[in-house]
Amino acid sequence: MKENRRWIVALTALVCIFGVGLAYGASDGKKIKINGLITKRDGDNLTVKTLKGSTNVLVVLTDDTKVQTPKGVFRHEEQAVTALIPGLKVEVEGIGSESRVVANTINLNKDDLLLAETIQAGLNPTQQQQGTNMANIAENKEDIAANKVQMAANRKQIGANQEQIDANQEQIVGNQQEIQATTQRFSELSEYDTAAKATVYFTTGSSTISDSDKDALKLLAASAIGTKGYIIQVKGFADSSGNAAMNQQLSMDRAQAVVAYLLQNCSVPLRHIVAPGAMGIADPAAPNEVAEGRADNRRVEVKVLVNRGVAGGM
Repeated sequence: MKENRRWIVALTALVCIFGVGLAYGASDGKKIKINGLITKRDGDNLTVKTLKGSTNVLVVLTDDTKVQTPKGVFRHEEQAVTALIPGLKVEVEGIGSESRVVANTINLNKDDLLLAETIQAGLNPTQQQQGTNMANIAENKEDIAANKVQMAANRKQIGANQEQIDANQEQIVGNQQEIQATTQRFSELSEYDTAAKATVYFTTGSSTISDSDKDALKLLAASAIGTKGYIIQVKGFADSSGNAAMNQQLSMDRAQAVVAYLLQNCSVPLRHIVAPGAMGIADPAAPNEVAEGRADNRRVEVKVLVNRGVAGGM
């Protein structure tokens, strides 16, 4: 009788231990799906602010993480990890908890990617959008004034004009809210400190990197690889020779040539390089009216960036 009782106690203990193990395993490895905005990128990690609840989730990138955009109903187009930049809206699917997810798949929209790349390249679409919205507000106010004059001239149109006035006022409020939302979105992007930088120069119409600049890129990459949570930003430029379309493409070709050299010859992982920016003839380093100035403008600027939060904790 005592022997049977011992067996019952032992079996009960084993069942309890097995149940606890299952509970812990399920909590540590459950499937997670979140939608949010990338606010920070530090090497292999992203910080994503969720659209619902506005909580920050740490998203861990691995060599198996797939980055893709929808193409049709059941198809997807694969994207490079370099597309994951601050300001981009994403959908993350992976394994983990509510605060940390190891990403299996990251889905993004091409329109959101284009907007985020424009910001990353140093342009300012926010101000352009604000200018457009303010112009719309001014036009709407003029419409209101015109409607009031029409009301005085023809009382029969008072009802119709009043509806137009209300519609215009709603448009004004909508434009103001859009300005505030866009400004808030971009103000949430984390700031970065420049840990190292290099400038690569090119001959006219060329995207070939010189031997001396290759050595400079190797030194910069070596310093970056030893830095915690680094990302590398690459911007290509052109001088004013040729037409705008040609200069835009040439600046992209130069930026991509530098990215390829960092990947193939400097052992920089792809996930540590943000999408390259093609600046064309924007932000000239020197006047384009003289040969020396044009030589300075045929360049690619390379920066090693470290998030201030990470740098402060080092």
